[in-house]
Amino acid sequence: MTRDERELAWPRHQRMEFHQPSTDLAGLVARYWVVEWRYDRPYRQLIVPYPNVHLSFVDGRPAEVHGVSSGHVFKELDGTGRVFGVAFHPGVFRPFLGGPVQSITDRSIPAATVFDGLPGHPDVPAVEDVLRRNLPEPDPRARQAADVVNLIVEDPRMTRVDVLADEVGSSVRQLQRLFAEHVGVGPKWVIRRYRLREVTERMEAGGRIDWAALAADLGYADQPHFVRDFTAMFGETPTRYAERYARLPAER
Repeated sequence: MTRDERELAWPRHQRMEFHQPSTDLAGLVARYWVVEWRYDRPYRQLIVPYPNVHLSFVDGRPAEVHGVSSGHVFKELDGTGRVFGVAFHPGVFRPFLGGPVQSITDRSIPAATVFDGLPGHPDVPAVEDVLRRNLPEPDPRARQAADVVNLIVEDPRMTRVDVLADEVGSSVRQLQRLFAEHVGVGPKWVIRRYRLREVTERMEAGGRIDWAALAADLGYADQPHFVRDFTAMFGETPTRYAERYARLPAER
């Protein structure tokens, strides 16, 4: 398959910014992000998901809440455009939503059904004012879900759900219910996503990668299983994705 040359030269066409939340919102918001683009012909942007719920503002359109995507997606970009987004920490969105986060997985819903007083011209101060006015009551189960996700992120030993369940003193079934309610995807998906992130970090570091050894390090029984999982998540084989130097602006 011929690669669109713009995939490897995205800074010519896109600009990204990231902003950190204020201290009082840092437990809920992972980051704010802004993407601007300019294309003279349509471009298919590959987006590889993390288990974050996003609130996005696109020029000229009503704001939307995007549930976690269970797999990679493509967005068509054409002409010029801008998006301001809020990435919430995994596990914390259920109190805002008032229902299981799994109910919006692979879906987008109008943000006005979740948040009152959305700004017409979003920036960090305006959006933070809205979040503060819409703050829900603290939910200990949401905090628990966020803590379990953080454990997955920080501990590379977490390669299986049963190991994770033992570590947090839970059963596999209890973890699955917790993640359905508060994360939107299962613990196995989250483990796989963050272990595969280690692959892109090695790509970014440069140098030769021993794919078989890497698959073993990540807990895979064999290299073909690793390649299948990577391709399903990223839309490309590891070797083809490595051509991008693991710096895709839409991997968020």
